[in-house]
Amino acid sequence: MLSPRIKAHGRAFAHIAAQHPELIALRRDLHAHPEIGFEEHYTAQRVVESLKVCGVDEIHTGIGKTGVVGVIHGRTHRRGAAPGRMVGLRADMDALPMTEHNDFAWKSAHPGLMHGCGHDGHVAMLVGAARYLAETRQFDGSAVLIFQPGEEGFAGAKAMIEDGLFERFPVQSVFGMHNWPQMKPGTVGVNPGPMMASADRITIEIIGKGGHGAHPYQTVDPVLVSAHIITALQSIVSRNVRPIDSAVISVCAMQAGDLGAFSVVPGKATLVGTVRTFNPEVQSLVERRLQEVCSGVALGLGATAHVNYERIYPATINSRSEARFAADVAQKLVGHDHVDRNMEPSMGAEDFSFMLQVKPGAYLRLGQGADNGVGSCFLHNSRYDFNDDVLPLGAALHASLIEQSMPLDEAA
Repeated sequence: MLSPRIKAHGRAFAHIAAQHPELIALRRDLHAHPEIGFEEHYTAQRVVESLKVCGVDEIHTGIGKTGVVGVIHGRTHRRGAAPGRMVGLRADMDALPMTEHNDFAWKSAHPGLMHGCGHDGHVAMLVGAARYLAETRQFDGSAVLIFQPGEEGFAGAKAMIEDGLFERFPVQSVFGMHNWPQMKPGTVGVNPGPMMASADRITIEIIGKGGHGAHPYQTVDPVLVSAHIITALQSIVSRNVRPIDSAVISVCAMQAGDLGAFSVVPGKATLVGTVRTFNPEVQSLVERRLQEVCSGVALGLGATAHVNYERIYPATINSRSEARFAADVAQKLVGHDHVDRNMEPSMGAEDFSFMLQVKPGAYLRLGQGADNGVGSCFLHNSRYDFNDDVLPLGAALHASLIEQSMPLDEAA
């Protein structure tokens, strides 16, 4: 049953709420069968089966390896005619390579894999929207439902785009959403600008001269050089990036020497970390200063340092008009007090950013953290679970974006 804490208005929510048990069953089945990026074969099969039951007009598979696209035409569409207006909705499908520590009946049946980010819920919400849109068709145009593989580090959105996603389905705009445990159920957040940061990977290889730990004067100690570099890197943001801009540099791993060789100074060390920014100019500044600082510190201590800077995901930047529109749609569903129109951006990353580089659109957050603890573990936590109470609201928000972006002419 629906949680009494979740209240929403409109025909779409009332219609989809009646399908809540089916959506819960689908979501929990997907949770029990997690698959990582580009291996979502069972998930894609369940999506295809569900879309067939929903009565969508077209189902396309194998886009970006395991991606699925469903198309639903509005009421005024004539068979054989051009699709006219098209709006896209995206849900990510993949799980994470992590061990689940929950003990409920629908916990992961695949050791070392877990839906720890709620993509199982995202899929179920878009399927719920598909059923409603196919049954009612209260819009003038075509809804393109994008079930995307490989969001968790595999750049599945980019893979779908490179496989011709937007050439085959030339949407005018595209919308995505992600559950957010730090927000209460029944709330929606959006920002008319940055929503998520870019995600870059840095690998720093420091070459010194190994030797005996009792005679360090005969070595160039890469561990010592690493320590100085780690400290110096923290000056880049504080002394190069304007306070009104945002950037994060985190060195997250270090490998040097052998733990069993307590008296051996190694010849090299490797640091691995991440850089997060919103502004491409800040991103380029940080990349340049990383190269300069690492080389300079290493040179000053008699070593050399090589920096490999990889730009993995760009920043997720909403289009202003689409973000405003999405907030208006959400407000009609849940009311003014339950929509945050200036949502604080996250330094996390999201490959929906690739879609927003090609098409105007908006990325929203859907609250799911409840006072009773359901859905309150943060993303990527081994005890995380999607809050099933929000499924009808998320599906209704998807559907409402379609209906209100392509309104049906009542005279038609």
